Amino acid sequence: MLHGKKILLAVSGGIAAYKACALTSKLVQSGAEVKVMMSQSAKEFVTPLTFQALSRQPVYDWTFNEPDPTKIAHIELADWAEVVMIAPATANVIGKLANGIADDMITTTLLATKSPVLLAPAMNVNMYQHPAVQKNISTLKEYGYTFVEGESGYLACGWTGKGRMAEPEVLQQAIEATFSKNEDQGAKSLHGKHVMITAGPTQEKIDPVRYFTNHSTGKMGYAVARAARDLGANVTLITGPTNLDEPTGMSVIQVTTAQEMYEEVMKVYSQADIVIKSAAVADYRPSETADHKRKKQPGDWSVPMERTIDILHTLGEKKTSQILVGFAAESQHVQEYAKQKLDKKNLDLIVANNIMTPGAGFKGDTNIVTIMTKDGHLTNYEQQTKDEVAKEIIEEILRYEERKPRE
Repeated sequence: MLHGKKILLAVSGGIAAYKACALTSKLVQSGAEVKVMMSQSAKEFVTPLTFQALSRQPVYDWTFNEPDPTKIAHIELADWAEVVMIAPATANVIGKLANGIADDMITTTLLATKSPVLLAPAMNVNMYQHPAVQKNISTLKEYGYTFVEGESGYLACGWTGKGRMAEPEVLQQAIEATFSKNEDQGAKSLHGKHVMITAGPTQEKIDPVRYFTNHSTGKMGYAVARAARDLGANVTLITGPTNLDEPTGMSVIQVTTAQEMYEEVMKVYSQADIVIKSAAVADYRPSETADHKRKKQPGDWSVPMERTIDILHTLGEKKTSQILVGFAAESQHVQEYAKQKLDKKNLDLIVANNIMTPGAGFKGDTNIVTIMTKDGHLTNYEQQTKDEVAKEIIEEILRYEERKPRE
């Protein structure tokens, strides 16, 4: 599987650097072409000569060493690599990459590469569990980096716990899996497609301090946007207010109200090939809003409401060649209501879930969904992370597109 593959191995400064030597040897024996980058700290543990002998390639350890004046070394490496593995990935290099710091050969190359990046963390268990490190790891995962976690065990510092780097055999398997996944995705590409996704809740103003909203967090829609981006789509994400970090590599449009969501969606709709409407848009809004805070008064308070525009229904009416995907978050009769929505709103696919089922609600990191298609396919998915569900949704869309008659 690895014969002729181009693998860039980045070695940072930790005692686990010795395992990177074994990994280099295994990859070369598997037929891969391996080039090694080292941080200055890494050279305190293993010499560049070791990696040069094992890889039979020059070792890159200094950003300003430019042996070929016609090329910039770190850009050349970034473009050359098909997969990049950082092993060991210390707290220092994880923090730098998460915050866009490029101050050595490894970080300047990593920020320039478009290839899949795998990281094998290695550090003291207390360092690994520090909130700053966990936040940086979460950030890199959102950027699309893959972490190959090691097992808990005895650490060089004397502590026992998580932080031990995965063994070379495990790292090689992760690299092989990445190549296999990329080859599978090559047939499932969204390159050249414009995908519009809506996400999150809307907020409908009552007065300057109050509004109506719902429990949507935007996590599902953001995950779908990342999945589409990772398959090469040109993604426009139109999002209501959330507490999520804005995803990179796509156009993000922030809105607050249902009306604003409608206006922005209609601006983009005619340009989109695929539209995935996962936002939980308010069905009603106050018919009147106050310019000043309403003061507490005796008795009850009624707020007259009026309908908002049904965005999904409008999209279904105006649909030309777009693939239109809706969501149905229900608390009962899930499949029945989802099928009605699929037909009534002229959808191609609908993603339905029961918000009362543990593991399938708004605020969690998992979901349990049923996907129905216009041509009669129905698939039930067990509980998965929302990132995994997002990939299933995209794959269902691609399968539907393959079946759809050409107009």
